[in-house]
Amino acid sequence: MKTIILPDKNKWETICQRPGMNKTDLDGVVRNIIDRVKSESDEAVSYFNRKFDGLVPGNLKVSSDELEESYEQVPESLKNAINIAKANIEKFHSAQMVTEPVIETTPGVRCWRKNVPVEKVGLYIPGGSAPLFSTLLMLGIPAKLAGCKEIIVCTPSGTDGKISPLILYAGSLIGITEIFKVGGAQAIAAMAYGTETIPKVYKIFGPGNQYVTKAKEMVQEDGIAIDMPAGPSEVLVIADQGASAEFIAADLLSQAEHGPDSQVILLTDNQPLINKVKSEIENQVQVLPRKEIIMKALDNSNLVLLSSLSDCIDFSNIYAPEHLIINTADAEALADKIINAGSVFLGKYSCESAGDYASGTNHTLPTNGFAKNYSGVSTDSFLKKISFQDISEEGIKNLGPVIGSLAEAESLEGHKSAVNIRLKSLNK
Repeated sequence: MKTIILPDKNKWETICQRPGMNKTDLDGVVRNIIDRVKSESDEAVSYFNRKFDGLVPGNLKVSSDELEESYEQVPESLKNAINIAKANIEKFHSAQMVTEPVIETTPGVRCWRKNVPVEKVGLYIPGGSAPLFSTLLMLGIPAKLAGCKEIIVCTPSGTDGKISPLILYAGSLIGITEIFKVGGAQAIAAMAYGTETIPKVYKIFGPGNQYVTKAKEMVQEDGIAIDMPAGPSEVLVIADQGASAEFIAADLLSQAEHGPDSQVILLTDNQPLINKVKSEIENQVQVLPRKEIIMKALDNSNLVLLSSLSDCIDFSNIYAPEHLIINTADAEALADKIINAGSVFLGKYSCESAGDYASGTNHTLPTNGFAKNYSGVSTDSFLKKISFQDISEEGIKNLGPVIGSLAEAESLEGHKSAVNIRLKSLNK
């Protein structure tokens, strides 16, 4: 990790830049994948599965037998843990299902909105070396609560053609059985345009690497909605002199192990703490199985000394982290000043891992600075809000002249006429 001491504020934007591959290369690779899936359907999906994941072509859809087998392959203790996480996620997201009241804006004019689920949604679940069954809980549970009619899942399998039983168990637990063995940009293309095997959806959810994120951006141009640009994971920790270097190092490493393109940042106003955290990272990383991945992520990560905690907050709001941990004595007071973050963790015991798994909040969050203009996934993400209005005789009499005046001012005589015809009919 790089140590940056008291950087000038005019350099903060540069420090906040995320690591990334050559944009031209990325665009070209992903565009080729999308075009081939659109034209060659399942054949292209199988080709890219073989090319990128070493998967021998076969049935893309998970069978009912595979789903049943997953129940036996997951230990009871882990099933219990998953059930607790599921209950907490359901509890938090159920509270978001709010029915809005009918509002009488003018006597005789009633307006309201109704929640309507997105009919067909696709969930992308990262797999490979770390199959994220927790992401299926985070996406599948609010989709079910919202009432989405069709929910499909795409996730990469191993070279043996099998998907992690944890992902299959989590899907079955929440009632999702349409699961397909496909990952990467080809999965996004398949859900966006449909293939012989994989249904087309109206909105795509889920985090992924730069290829997945770019594919989501590209299909969005064709009218397929996405949750957000969710790319490589990241965490920013703000800590004061009283914070535990051991805790901080563990939090940074927990995010760095997501992938080599992840980024972790420490901001502090205490230089001795930086040295302690460095030492803790060196010690703790030695015993972690994903050490090689972590070390690559740490190459793109920073330990930053700033002059005050106030500066740390300002820097964080520029960085707009996916995850923000405020490990200070006055965490709640500082939290009031946060305006850009995906999810915030307050105090020394609020580790980011809690939000990833079981506290109840959603872990599908905006990355790469998109927390400046996106929220994390919620039950609302799976709903459309349709507005309604009901205008009575009294209402059109009260509001009609106002509408007519406004329409006339915009030279839209047809709009004015639609009102006046009704008013004349009432006068008769």
